[in-house]
Amino acid sequence: MSEHITTANKIYFKPLEPEKEKIIIEDIAHALSLMTRANGHFPEFYSVGQHCIGCYKEAVARGLSERIALICLLHDASEAYIADITRPVKKELKEYLVIEKRLQDAIYERFLGKLPTDEEMEKVSQIDDAMLYHEFYHYMGERVMDRASELLTEPDFYERPFKEVEKEYLDIYEKISKRA
Repeated sequence: MSEHITTANKIYFKPLEPEKEKIIIEDIAHALSLMTRANGHFPEFYSVGQHCIGCYKEAVARGLSERIALICLLHDASEAYIADITRPVKKELKEYLVIEKRLQDAIYERFLGKLPTDEEMEKVSQIDDAMLYHEFYHYMGERVMDRASELLTEPDFYERPFKEVEKEYLDIYEKISKRA
């Protein structure tokens, strides 16, 4: 049985033993633009890539640092290599959480140079939760948390061609990385 996956760019990648030099932004942007939020239960296709772009834009609108905005863009990047599992199930899968953290840490080290601080991750989590709330309210009419977290942006809650999302994700990354 193979211990690697083959990425969109034909890279043999071992998700259980991530090698930072094999993690490329093109694979992440491609995969996330094709992965659906809410395990496919929204009434139309809304990708993880769109979610990450929305989180990035919200960080910018809140006046947070470019580093935090980049963390927002990358915060679900591990899903490009190991997919995602819904929150109620994920919290029960301790080994999955270890694998996900190891991979996400390798992604952060690759693109940020070092791991985000707890303070940075708290800001990212606030934005991620706010987006989650508004995504579920928009698509399902459901309030998934007791209180709505306000957004300063108006996310693009509509179906977009995956190539368009992939390109926007890459354009954002390129713009940020040139200034870093």
